[in-house]
Amino acid sequence: MEAQATAVRVPRVLLPRPTIDIARWAVIACDQFTAEPEYWADVERIVGDAPSTLRMILPELYLHAPDVSQRVAACQDTMRRYESEGLLEPHDAFVYVERQVSRGVQRGLLVEIDLDSYDFQPHARTPIRATEGTVIDRLPPRVAVRRDADLELPHVLVLYDDPDGTVLAAVEAARPSLSPAYDADLMAGSGHVRGFLIEDPAVQAATVAALTALVTPEAYARRYGLPADAPLLLAVGDGNHSLAAAATIWAEHKAAGAGPDHPARYALVELVNLHDPSLHFEPIHRLVTHARGLGDDLIAAVGGVLTPAQDASSALDAVAQSSGQAFALIREEGIVVVEATIPTHQLAVGTVQAFLDGWLSAHPDAEADYIHEADVLERLAREPEALGIVLPAIAKDDFFASVAVNGPFPRKTFSMGHGQDKRFYLECRRIRP
Repeated sequence: MEAQATAVRVPRVLLPRPTIDIARWAVIACDQFTAEPEYWADVERIVGDAPSTLRMILPELYLHAPDVSQRVAACQDTMRRYESEGLLEPHDAFVYVERQVSRGVQRGLLVEIDLDSYDFQPHARTPIRATEGTVIDRLPPRVAVRRDADLELPHVLVLYDDPDGTVLAAVEAARPSLSPAYDADLMAGSGHVRGFLIEDPAVQAATVAALTALVTPEAYARRYGLPADAPLLLAVGDGNHSLAAAATIWAEHKAAGAGPDHPARYALVELVNLHDPSLHFEPIHRLVTHARGLGDDLIAAVGGVLTPAQDASSALDAVAQSSGQAFALIREEGIVVVEATIPTHQLAVGTVQAFLDGWLSAHPDAEADYIHEADVLERLAREPEALGIVLPAIAKDDFFASVAVNGPFPRKTFSMGHGQDKRFYLECRRIRP
């Protein structure tokens, strides 16, 4: 079944066979904990020799490792081996996902999306769009992993705006009769996950119809006051760079003459309702190493009014409660909250990122990383010549309308939950004929 209006279809999902230990099979998204090698060392210890998605992904901690090409090849070899050994079983179904996160149980729907309906460019008018700026030079490693891969493993979370909960209504009504797909604890304190197969065509059709109904001209005008000539149906919440890499590979296939039925035209993602009670936008902070002079330069550029803070937690509270545009700086000598009097963007993250981009290009020895947890940022930023930048979260209320009208937010503006709440690799799908 396929619905052109929604750019969504039912996937052929490959799930690990029942004898596989899901607790060691499933690992967190590759772009998490890049500044904490001890996390990934612990994952290696937990997985050991067991079959695991760890062997099919490249943690971004290793993007600049001298053996990165060998790591990529090993991922692709493992995909072929797991398939040949019969470790994966096919199911033609949506998967209803119930995942424990910090703020409750998040409900999602695993689907295929049509990459011809997705565009990560800033002025896209496709039904599926990026919510944050895409850093083109971050795509090549992801493209390299996918280019010769037989399988894809999803960690992409895509949002839809459904305040009345219509999209999952048929699924929840059928929930008692759905076949279980998996049920397991997730490693390293990331809670529990359960999945259920949605194989009934009637439930599938009702779900797609409800998704389509979100962007009828009447609904779109009522919710956003906008015409539905180019409606925004789905907004990428997590994993935009991975989805952009998938779109890049599909463009290569099309250029080489691939037909519209090629499996690489689609990508496996989890849809999550923007209004799910468990969903909370967390800020993403900046850590800069070899940052001598950066703090003072940034304060001078934004006309900062300074207020001392005792620790990262109190600084985060002060930033969140500010009536103006505020952020905080963590240095070896202390923490200060900065109120920008001459901001250059409507969001604090935009003001900071615009300055940071220019400063980093003029200081090639410096390097920026993105940190989700304020306490981790404080620990790392207290090192000599390091600087931590604490940023506020964004509100959900006008999220879709803002993307529809203004395009993506500045890159790395928000995170959907804490680091440990990120999607785990669990399901697979073939992307080669």
